[in-house]
Amino acid sequence: MSNVALILGAGSGTRMKTDKSKLLLDIMGKTVIERSVEAFLSVSDVDEVIVTVREEDIEAFSALLDDERITFVIGGKTRQESVQNAVDTIDEAELILIHDGARPFIREADIENTIIAAKTFGAAAVGVPVKDTIKVIDGDAFVVDTPDRSTLFAVQTPQIFDFRHYKAALEKAARDGRDFTDDCQLIEYAGGKVKMVTGDYSNIKITTPDDIAVAENILLNRIRR
Repeated sequence: MSNVALILGAGSGTRMKTDKSKLLLDIMGKTVIERSVEAFLSVSDVDEVIVTVREEDIEAFSALLDDERITFVIGGKTRQESVQNAVDTIDEAELILIHDGARPFIREADIENTIIAAKTFGAAAVGVPVKDTIKVIDGDAFVVDTPDRSTLFAVQTPQIFDFRHYKAALEKAARDGRDFTDDCQLIEYAGGKVKMVTGDYSNIKITTPDDIAVAENILLNRIRR
């Protein structure tokens, strides 16, 4: 069976303060979406790439992503709806690799390591240890707890799952009227366990205009290596 990468690209990107999709922004010669998709096309264990896209962006995305392994699906109003739209087009797969299109700097090695973990444990996600001390607050903004930082990870994507288990988790969420913004949380809700794979802090999500400067610095540092 094949492994299918699902690249989520249907968000509005309002925090980027631009009229067009933030995934069409150019970062040193390539758009955000090109960099994100190319990372998965370079991994031999990835057989197919599905990109969710807003209807108004499909012409621009299609022009940039001209590869026979890529198909496009119109996204939904929420992340979970977009994933569901894509899953509905998949007849059969071993693994589904879900990745934010706004994370253009995922490393090939991190994708491969997360695939290995998902094959072993059924569910895996890449992330990084939290550097800051985290405080839990109540409704009045008073600190009520300080979690042990050594147990905390900031989750990123890709998040990779056994396809049949993931599809069953989606169906359970739909039956229960639940909508999740994180795919690991969806699996957790269905009773599954997710293996965390240590990735890299450069796997940032392009969200605001300030992130463009950070992205350029990441690329420059990679060029210098």
